[in-house]
Amino acid sequence: MENKPLEYSADAISKMAQASIRASAELQNRIAEQLPQLIRAAEIMCQAWEQGHTVYTMGNGGSAAEAQHLVAELVGRFERDNCLAAHAFTTDTSILTALSNDFSFDQVYERQVRALVKKGDVVIAMSTSGNSPSIVNAAKQALELQATVIGLTGRSGGKLNEACTMCLKVPSERTCRIQEAHLTIIHVLCELIECMRAK
Repeated sequence: MENKPLEYSADAISKMAQASIRASAELQNRIAEQLPQLIRAAEIMCQAWEQGHTVYTMGNGGSAAEAQHLVAELVGRFERDNCLAAHAFTTDTSILTALSNDFSFDQVYERQVRALVKKGDVVIAMSTSGNSPSIVNAAKQALELQATVIGLTGRSGGKLNEACTMCLKVPSERTCRIQEAHLTIIHVLCELIECMRAK
């Protein structure tokens, strides 16, 4: 089968791409407005490690990838050797499929929280809408266990806003832009943590 060239307006495509890049850059700049919250979140995580606790992360889809990305930076290194106690609830396919099959996907993180999270631990809950039932249920369970819950969401925070100790809300409704901003937040947190823990 012959591959035919795509038909599109080069000018329209260029304008769309430029607008997308500008929108992303503008949103990244607005994250600086939440710097006090970011610093506080990093402090909470550092205090948890100093007291022998663990940081857990969770998310669905792209947020699952970002949850795992954060853990990789903490257990490995961002720019310095960290080796910090962190675990992503998104990584064990046997647990994920068993809980989804035997119970409900809405409980896939909640049951892991019940099994693993202790008082004083930190749970990072990521949901661009803030309304993912699996994330909201787990966040509520973590609060009941007296863990600190830090939410990463979009503009309104959704239901997750009420199920967090602290909610970092990206001022956008577009999933792709929110995810880009969440990655920046993750990297800023890692940089703050490494700075705070520097000897």
